[in-house]
Amino acid sequence: MAKAARRVTSADVARAVGVSRTTVSFVLNDRPGQSIPEETRRRVLEAAQRLGYRPHAPARALAVGRSDIVLLSLRAMTQGPTVTSVVEGLAAALAARRLTLVLHLGGEGTRPLPDVCAAVAASAVLGLEPFDAATSAALYEAGADVVLPTETDSLADYQREVGRLQAEHLIAGGHRRIGYATPGLALAEPIANERLRGVRQACAAAGLVPPVVLTVDLEADSAERAVAGWRQEGVSAVCAYSDEVAVAVLAGLREQGLAAPGDLAVVGVEDMPTARLAGPPLTTVAFDSHALGRELADAVLAALEGRGYGLAADTRHFRLIPRSST
Repeated sequence: MAKAARRVTSADVARAVGVSRTTVSFVLNDRPGQSIPEETRRRVLEAAQRLGYRPHAPARALAVGRSDIVLLSLRAMTQGPTVTSVVEGLAAALAARRLTLVLHLGGEGTRPLPDVCAAVAASAVLGLEPFDAATSAALYEAGADVVLPTETDSLADYQREVGRLQAEHLIAGGHRRIGYATPGLALAEPIANERLRGVRQACAAAGLVPPVVLTVDLEADSAERAVAGWRQEGVSAVCAYSDEVAVAVLAGLREQGLAAPGDLAVVGVEDMPTARLAGPPLTTVAFDSHALGRELADAVLAALEGRGYGLAADTRHFRLIPRSST
């Protein structure tokens, strides 16, 4: 059996260029405050690329005072295209800042997040919803320098903005009794509750009573029962937790021989490809999830560098896409 190739080290790069390992370390780790001639810097970088040098994580952590690992914690559930896009934007933005994203999917039977944090030596741990105080403390004990967001540093504004846009669109269309379709999935409750809060705020601002909240599983009979319940309450339009739930509501309407928007207007969230193919095509709220990923990356870097950061919904990133369902 052939012997595996030896890993290229900074010493190999130093020998190839004819400089000290210290100089190579300064260049490869981009250490500030070092007066390395530009020609030397160029030769070091070219040699590192030619030799196939890859930084050794523990050595790099010692050199720069922290690892380059950012650990993202997500709930073990179907995430959908929006969360996927957020993760893609976050990974790309972190890579541009020489940080590496590692994903942890939580859930029953999975390794505890603090254990994973210690195992990968993460400098920062990030979630798409706030960590409670006990979890934050455990992550800091596991070696994290930054844990975001905290209970006072929430991303909930993004979700409330979604619900507000949904409801304001329906209210502007003349609807005075609004329903809300929440999913029958406990793991989705934190996001669903924040979107519902946005719907409630919009209704209150317009002088309307709170929305009628009913659960819609991704089953036609569940949606049919919800549709019957809304019509009994005089609801004329529904804000759905997601496009998937909205499509289920459309199916519930068909089961009763009804249709959107004449019998019940429906608006979803995420602008999934299926939203455009629904019958009728689904009005939905989309937002620039790549921009959210970049903002999260900026916040992580600012926190690691001891600078102030902010996480607040930017209304420029949201847009309502009107289609035939409303």
